[in-house]
Amino acid sequence: MSMQKRPLSNLLVTGGAGFIGSAFIRYLLRLPEFTGRIVNYDLLTYAASLSYLKGFEDHPRHKFIQGDILNQPLVERLLVDEEIDAVIHFAAETHVDRSIASALPFIETNIKGTLSLLEAIRKNPHVHFHHISTDEVYGSLGESGSFNEHSPYRPNSPYSASKAASDHLVRAFAHTYKLSTTLSHCSNNYGPCQNPEKFIPLMIAGCLQGRALPVYGRGANVRDWLYVYDHAEAVWAILQFGRRGQVYDVGGDAEMSNLEILHHLIELIAAERKVDPNQYRSLIQFVQDRPGHDFRYAIDSSKIKEELGWRPRTPLKEGLERTIRWYVKAVVLG
Repeated sequence: MSMQKRPLSNLLVTGGAGFIGSAFIRYLLRLPEFTGRIVNYDLLTYAASLSYLKGFEDHPRHKFIQGDILNQPLVERLLVDEEIDAVIHFAAETHVDRSIASALPFIETNIKGTLSLLEAIRKNPHVHFHHISTDEVYGSLGESGSFNEHSPYRPNSPYSASKAASDHLVRAFAHTYKLSTTLSHCSNNYGPCQNPEKFIPLMIAGCLQGRALPVYGRGANVRDWLYVYDHAEAVWAILQFGRRGQVYDVGGDAEMSNLEILHHLIELIAAERKVDPNQYRSLIQFVQDRPGHDFRYAIDSSKIKEELGWRPRTPLKEGLERTIRWYVKAVVLG
């Protein structure tokens, strides 16, 4: 299949000070063949930090603007003033537990925020829009099988319902207004700069600080783990060569239960810190399961592999080691 490369000189990245957005920016600015500019648009809520872009603050091709994706006039002005070619939309509320406690912020950011961006693009239809979504929109799997681009939507949490709604808006705007869009669903990301309330950083911090390691149920829930820089590389491949209007599912080919991942982390942290792993194992506490907890997610990434030649590069052990080293440093310096 011959692939036409999308011209990309000026990018607007929403949520560029968050976990995945900042990894994407770091990845691109380190990439020799990327010579374009990035406008990083972020509201700097609790899950974002400019410290995630340490070393890139004064980069000549990186410009930070603090703003809300719901501020449509500002976004429209940026699209024009910065001569934007593509918007990469990472900005989202993502923590399932928070969505269970209070769904409204997820509706505001994930649905209304995406709508606001699409309305801005509608007035600037030459701009390509790439929407970052999650495998959680597909619901839960049993022991076998995997999700792909044709899986039915069956969201089970307020978070995944809000992301499903935003996906549908992207599709509807592309169809109705003939906008240029692509959409990707990713599996569970991990890596440096992830908010400490997420499972892997929570477990690492618990080990480092000698605190309880809370595990839902019996820790049997299975996730497909994707190293955040592998995800960044996938998004860049889709941006450049992904076919207009297409959906690409991005997985890490690394399925593991929460308890298995925790035991891996314990072994690696114990080796890193030269302590007995039993010291950390004794901290494990099984807690009441999350309401409506999806049992298993898994992604079939065949489409992006075949069409765009992308595949995850980072073995789970190597990705976890890098992640642990980052958090050890962050905890020591913090």
